[in-house]
Amino acid sequence: MDLETRNASLQSELDSATPTSLSRRNQDPTSWLPRSPARHTLESHRDPITSVAFHPVFSSLASGSEDYTIKIWDWELGELERTVKGHTKAVLDLDFGGPRGGTLLASCSSDLTIKLWDPNDEYKNIRTLPGHDHSVSAVRFIPSGAAGSPSSGNLLVSASRDKSLRIWDVSTGYCVKTIRGHADWVRDVSPSFDGEYLVSAGNDNTARIWRTTSGEPQATLLGHEHHIECCVFAPPASYGYLATLAGQKKPPPPSSSAEFVATGARDKSIRLWDARGTLIKTLVGHDNWVRGLVFHPGGKYLLSVADDKTLRCWDLSQEGKLVKTLDDTHGHFISCIRWAPGVIKEAPTTNGVNGTPNGKKKDDPAANVSIRCVIATGSVDLKVRVFAS
Repeated sequence: MDLETRNASLQSELDSATPTSLSRRNQDPTSWLPRSPARHTLESHRDPITSVAFHPVFSSLASGSEDYTIKIWDWELGELERTVKGHTKAVLDLDFGGPRGGTLLASCSSDLTIKLWDPNDEYKNIRTLPGHDHSVSAVRFIPSGAAGSPSSGNLLVSASRDKSLRIWDVSTGYCVKTIRGHADWVRDVSPSFDGEYLVSAGNDNTARIWRTTSGEPQATLLGHEHHIECCVFAPPASYGYLATLAGQKKPPPPSSSAEFVATGARDKSIRLWDARGTLIKTLVGHDNWVRGLVFHPGGKYLLSVADDKTLRCWDLSQEGKLVKTLDDTHGHFISCIRWAPGVIKEAPTTNGVNGTPNGKKKDDPAANVSIRCVIATGSVDLKVRVFAS
């Protein structure tokens, strides 16, 4: 009976497939969505997995766990490369980033610290950043974006149970700014693509948008009925779909950042907002806490994972309609999801409209980035799963 059910599911997927999607090799990456089974299931952690992060260039994937360790995997081969030890309590989040050519791995922990590791020197711990007064729940490198950007790739932002956000200079290890405003545990933080803005969310049931340079609040997003677990800015590729959802006549230019935000919460809902804090749409479908969100780099979809053990795909071109559910993603709560960063292509010097390749405008941040169809998820079932085309 299980085989019959699986066969019927695959047949319906075939029936609904467009002719181009039948040839996976020729499939347009902007419409690719993950499918079961996963390409790799990575097992070695001894306690629940809290976070995953992709190296921006190499096929390295880092996972953090409540077992105090970070593990580095080769996601193409599905092999464990090394175990990184140093934290004395649960590792809660990870991120690769830093100045171009000098990629670092940042980790944060319930031991109140953030640690920086050097992938080019066998993941040696090169710096420990103390300062938070409680568990550090999220950490993200702030990208260096357009002219006047606050970051040269050296800035890192962290969110903590001490109700604050901190911005760090990774080259010196100094905290350069502390941002306060949340009334409770800050669970997550995410920068805009150009580093100009931050969005944070947590146990006070609010998400907040801040200007990175000044730390000044820009908007408060009110509406969730329980703690917010995750928050993320929409990429410019999504602006057209989200502007339509918001009733805007034309989308914002791709060069503008922090136009739209998605949040996921323990009230089982996902909410889409504009940068002023206006609720655009509530996506309902998960049966438990929503724990992770990621926008498809192509802009058309939003992907979510939750404690109902599913990965769900929402189509923003169809008013956020739920178009795909992977019920067998993990055997327990899914704690995290990340999309592999795009590969920066060498830009041709001429051709195309506006003197740029493919007719993309110069202010389009996605103009010279090719999409990698690779996703990783982590779970309380101790497994990391890699979905790839």
